[in-house]
Amino acid sequence: MLMQENNYEFKKRLLTVHKEGVRDFALSPTENDYIIHNGFSIVLPKSFGDVISTAASDFLDYLFTSMDISAMLVKEVGNLSANAAILTISETLNEDYVITFGDVITVCGKNERAVAQALYCLEDKMNFRRAPFIEKNEIRHTFMFSPRMVHPGYGVDEFPNEHLAAIAHAGMDAVLVFTTGVNETPSGFLDFNELVYRAGKYGIDVYAYSYMPCSAHPDDADAREKYDSLYGEVFKNCPGLRGIVLVGEIVGFESKDPRTHFRDLYDREAFPSDKPHPGFWPCCDYPDWLECIKKSVYKYNKDADIVFWSYNWGSAPTEERLKLIKNLPTDVSLLVTYEMYETCRRGKIKEVCSDYTLSFAGPGHYFTSEAEAAKKRGLRLYAMSNTGGQTWDMGLIPYEPMPYQWIKRYKGLRKAHEEWGLCGLMDSHHYGFWPSFIGDLSKQAFIKEKDDLEKSLSEVLSSRFGAKSVSTVDAALRKWSEAIEYFIPGDDDQYGPFRVGPSYPFCLVRMRKPPSNKYAHFGNNILNINYPAGNTMGATRVTGRGMLSSLRIGEEIKSLHMMRNLMEEGVALLETIPENDRNKELSYLINLGKYICCYVRTGIGAKEWFRIKNKLLSVETREDVAPLIEKARNLLLEERANAEAAIEFVRLDSRLGWEPSMDYLGDEKSIRWKIDFIDYVLNSELPSFENASASHWQTE
Repeated sequence: MLMQENNYEFKKRLLTVHKEGVRDFALSPTENDYIIHNGFSIVLPKSFGDVISTAASDFLDYLFTSMDISAMLVKEVGNLSANAAILTISETLNEDYVITFGDVITVCGKNERAVAQALYCLEDKMNFRRAPFIEKNEIRHTFMFSPRMVHPGYGVDEFPNEHLAAIAHAGMDAVLVFTTGVNETPSGFLDFNELVYRAGKYGIDVYAYSYMPCSAHPDDADAREKYDSLYGEVFKNCPGLRGIVLVGEIVGFESKDPRTHFRDLYDREAFPSDKPHPGFWPCCDYPDWLECIKKSVYKYNKDADIVFWSYNWGSAPTEERLKLIKNLPTDVSLLVTYEMYETCRRGKIKEVCSDYTLSFAGPGHYFTSEAEAAKKRGLRLYAMSNTGGQTWDMGLIPYEPMPYQWIKRYKGLRKAHEEWGLCGLMDSHHYGFWPSFIGDLSKQAFIKEKDDLEKSLSEVLSSRFGAKSVSTVDAALRKWSEAIEYFIPGDDDQYGPFRVGPSYPFCLVRMRKPPSNKYAHFGNNILNINYPAGNTMGATRVTGRGMLSSLRIGEEIKSLHMMRNLMEEGVALLETIPENDRNKELSYLINLGKYICCYVRTGIGAKEWFRIKNKLLSVETREDVAPLIEKARNLLLEERANAEAAIEFVRLDSRLGWEPSMDYLGDEKSIRWKIDFIDYVLNSELPSFENASASHWQTE
């Protein structure tokens, strides 16, 4: 049974590294099991650093907290003959780590980070068994991807140790920090060196995510000085940073490419241009710009990983994108978004994946074309994969619980690793990483030797939700995995009703957004309430890549009805599990599923509202007004009831309705604001339409 939470109370869960009560004392070992008893010893290597020390201490805590076993650290083997794990390092290993079983467990990693991951692997094995029993089969694991980069899910640029531990346990080895200058983020001061030191203890690197635009062109006389004062200063003062991520939308410069027009992207008063901003076009002088950045960074860190992200020009002609890749410096890493810009069918129409989405598993043609080009150039290839568990489909949920759709993505990423040398991932963007069964599954999927992903899913579900419930949970998740394929992956929805769900306002005359906290990174700035978001608009210019809303909205409504039905069927299956068989994890899953159902109902309602509103605003005969007013009133009352229902779900899980960069835009307060706004439209704006339709008519 879930208890009502205050806002931000979900952070208590994020500060819990190991769960109590995991062990099932009713279970018995088999003959082929290694059994860990009280007094278990972890033998450290003769020479070890912070990573092994931290991981070994973590393992002690895991055994005590989750398995009710007392253990100890020792520095020498001595007379140990059993009930111990001996940690060693061998740089000549072909795999990242090897675990063997005899009288003792021998853990051998190619470096300290690999040894730490081997210990986390032993934890996983015991979690899967829900007992301190480990099958005595040799384990050889090789990681397919590094770095695996995430933003924090605790808060924008907030990294408590416990959250770093959760990130490391999930197999991720790098965190991203929004960087505006030396020890500066959009949220204020952050000691980068202190973060590098703390994260390093968990085997985690720190990447700067550049928020440092510089309009200077590389050919300008003062370009060297300007870039040194930004990028050079950051790495001079914080040489331990592993690298920096550069994305055109944020750092676009005053390119001399004649096909672009440099201007302030956010100056809404400026006269529009039919040419894109350089941040949204693969300009011919980006290679020179990268060389300029490299000189500033390499001056202080010759091994820095400079990550060039092609996110913003996926809609540009293929030949222009590939021409840029052919001219990139070969010592930078190319980051390509995995699924964006792909055209997908929804009934009789086509939809464009305008931003990160799970509705299309991928890869998209944009990714495959650039991956092939990167391989030909010998570039390090990374993918923006969102495999931490969340995309932009629904903005205020912690993760998307659709494992079979994720498995399709994992298989594509594994294939990209084999065919094009894909070697790194960005697992989350500013919505951050939330520890979940999807994160657990991603970790297993990206171990080279583990290719039976359905088996891995069964193990993960058992450890999270209990062995008794696995078959029912799996059946429900199959429904949800099918449901996400009916989502509409366009700007209208991702930046509209699906950005904030049940708190999304249905505006008629007055346009109002749910209030946002002044200290939020984005707040409500990335929410568009004038539905649809732009018809055929791109982020900053007319693209014409999408189909007119009025032409596609009927099929979209049908598609979302399918999504809603499948989500509700999954919830119904989960609710057949007896209360006594539901652990807390399962209760949170059911609550999340119900909240997503509210999300989809709001999405359908927003599209229906668009239809009614357009007809009401263009009505030409008096007789047509009353039926439209009645439809509008009924729709608003339905959505009011949907919003009321959603309040229960956000009360029981304070993570619902919150996202790191937006803060709370979907909590109880936000939803009640939306209900009050519906009442205003019902009691004020709709009657004004009725009054206007009854006045000023010439009677014969």
